[in-house]
Amino acid sequence: MNAPIWSPCKKICVVDPNQSMCVGCFRTLDELGRWTLMSHEERLAIKAELKEREAAYRAANGKP
Repeated sequence: MNAPIWSPCKKICVVDPNQSMCVGCFRTLDELGRWTLMSHEERLAIKAELKEREAAYRAANGKP
C-alpha cells in the first residue's frame, strides 16, 4: 500500500489570477496540477517555500 501524499491544502481554494497562485495554500497553478506526480523531495522543496510565499503575498497586498 502506498503512503498518503502530504498536501498543504487548507480547503480554502481561491486563486489570485494576478499571481497564478492559490491564496489558501500558496502553491502555484502549475504545482497544484502536478502535485500528485511530484516526488516526495519535490513536494518537500515546495513546502519549504510556502511560508515565505505567504508572507510576501500578504505584505504586497497589505494583509496581516
